[in-house]
Amino acid sequence: MKKFFLALIVFVLYFPILFLAFYSFNSAGNMTSFEGFTLEYYRNVLTDDRLMSIIFNTLSIALISSSIATIFGLSGALMLYLIRSKHMRSTYLSINNILIVSPDVIIGSSFLILFMYLGIQLGFMSVLLSHIAFSIPIATLMILPKLYEMNDEMINAAIDLGASKLDVLTKIVLPNIKPGLIAAFLMSLTYSLDDFAVSFFVTGNGFSVLSVEIYSMARKGITMEINAISTLIFVIVMILIAVYYMVTQRGRKEVQS
Repeated sequence: MKKFFLALIVFVLYFPILFLAFYSFNSAGNMTSFEGFTLEYYRNVLTDDRLMSIIFNTLSIALISSSIATIFGLSGALMLYLIRSKHMRSTYLSINNILIVSPDVIIGSSFLILFMYLGIQLGFMSVLLSHIAFSIPIATLMILPKLYEMNDEMINAAIDLGASKLDVLTKIVLPNIKPGLIAAFLMSLTYSLDDFAVSFFVTGNGFSVLSVEIYSMARKGITMEINAISTLIFVIVMILIAVYYMVTQRGRKEVQS
């Protein structure tokens, strides 16, 4: 019975996506009858200069924000790890989690008000700053468990032998938490590619990301190009999740061994 309900949940979650992906190859150009296989809609996407520019914007925002968020997430995780007071650690961890549990609409509107107040023009920079902000708490939570899995005796031994703080960080801490760093980067990348609500508030005229563009296209009517773009995004996200899973599993095996 448990397997049946699990299969039912998976079916309900993934059937609409698979249905959309199936008809993205339909030569009939609709989602009612499948007449034949075609890659025309994917070619249309890849030859559309405006769409390719938006895809480039989306990937640029995702890669840059994920890299910066991972660095700040590492700093935040190290701070939480070094705090000895359980009360203070719990307080800072709760503050870190605010952006994760807050509704995206509230986050997006808050950033919009902040950028307008600071006079920051809506566009690449506003989207980048927003994506960095909501990715940092995610990166911090991905890295922190790896720090607690470290053997403190290695750090103490290195300090006793005269290693500097920089040596301890670069030669002991970072190699041991590398799976967490990779996982933080990939998860931040996935969240950035997937984000719509926050990006919708902070994009300006002349700049857009893929999720906002798909929404704008869908308001004019569903086309097979939208199906093609959505399928490509789904495949990319699934690949990132698979890589994250493999990195996590390898990290657990290394810890166990």
